[in-house]
Amino acid sequence: MIKTISKPFKWFFKLEAASGLVLLISAILALIISNSSYSSYYFGYLEKFLFIGFNEIGLKLSVLHWINDALMAIFFFFVTLEIKREFLQGELSSRKQAILPIVGAVGGMLVPALIYIYINIKTPETLNGWAIPSATDIAFSLGILSLLGSRVPLSLKVFLTALAIIDDLGAIVIIAFFYSGDLSLKYLGLILITFIFLIVLNRFSVKKFIPFMILGLFLWFFTYKSGVHATIAGVLLASVIPHRKKEHDFSLLVKIEHSISPYVAFGIMPLFAFANAGVSLDGLSFSSLLLPVPLGILMGLFVGKQIGVFIFSFIAIKLGFAQIPSNSNWVSFYAVGILTGIGFTMSLFVGNLAFVENMQYIDGVKIGVLSGSLLSTIFGYFLLLLAPSKAKK
Repeated sequence: MIKTISKPFKWFFKLEAASGLVLLISAILALIISNSSYSSYYFGYLEKFLFIGFNEIGLKLSVLHWINDALMAIFFFFVTLEIKREFLQGELSSRKQAILPIVGAVGGMLVPALIYIYINIKTPETLNGWAIPSATDIAFSLGILSLLGSRVPLSLKVFLTALAIIDDLGAIVIIAFFYSGDLSLKYLGLILITFIFLIVLNRFSVKKFIPFMILGLFLWFFTYKSGVHATIAGVLLASVIPHRKKEHDFSLLVKIEHSISPYVAFGIMPLFAFANAGVSLDGLSFSSLLLPVPLGILMGLFVGKQIGVFIFSFIAIKLGFAQIPSNSNWVSFYAVGILTGIGFTMSLFVGNLAFVENMQYIDGVKIGVLSGSLLSTIFGYFLLLLAPSKAKK
């Protein structure tokens, strides 16, 4: 009986689109609840404080902060594992393979940021949000591609995956350098000492994750206290997880990546989306979208992303530095560029960091991110649907 019931769920979670669909459902639920009679419970619970620790040793943070600072550290740990594997052994391991998504990602981060700055140039207090439209939600964008099945060649899926991974790397750098608070030399020193111990574990090729995990917990605590955003602890921990390139050799990195993947895709990210996508639409009008913050984000995601990715990639291809993905054409390639404007969870995350001291702009961030991501989804999907299935010679 249990096996019979579980079959549909196993089938669902094996779908490439599953994680993207779960994210979408989570965001829709958040929007429905935050605009219902239960909205006070929704926002009230997220603001409740939760103590985790022993006796007086521990941290007391709001539920929202535990999600954004602790669970998202696990997400960035997972993302960095992916990035590391791709650069060592995957689609980014050779210069020829890496050049096009790298160039596309640079354009896809630079142009949206410039558009946001241009729109917000007269309101200096909102300029800190320049990085919000530079991010791409890898799960959601790949989920849209997978809905089109064989109409989208594998080469375009590989290109989008690699570009989104590089986007995430860019987001990590931005968070570390631009969205950290006042730094504590004491805790920075403790971070360094802990990281040295982790390097020692790496050098001795320790095959058990528990020693890394224990030191990783200390690393997260020290990072949180240091003023550097706590998610960077996940990045540092992932960077020292051992990996063996040979196919038959044991790789702790690959083992961990495969083990936590479903928990990140169907647990952490939907929970983050549910906690951060809720926004009251009471009194919302078209003029609300024309305010500097939401307009800058919307235009950055929907216009800046597609223009930046396509133009930078087009130039690289025409100059002979790269080649257009096999079995694709310029229409389908441009459509994939539109899909990179699905910032969703990553843009929401950067938005929370950008306006941590100006919370009055957070609703505008959510409106801009959801609008820009929705337009990118609709236009990208239908352009791919209408595009020729094979490249013309």
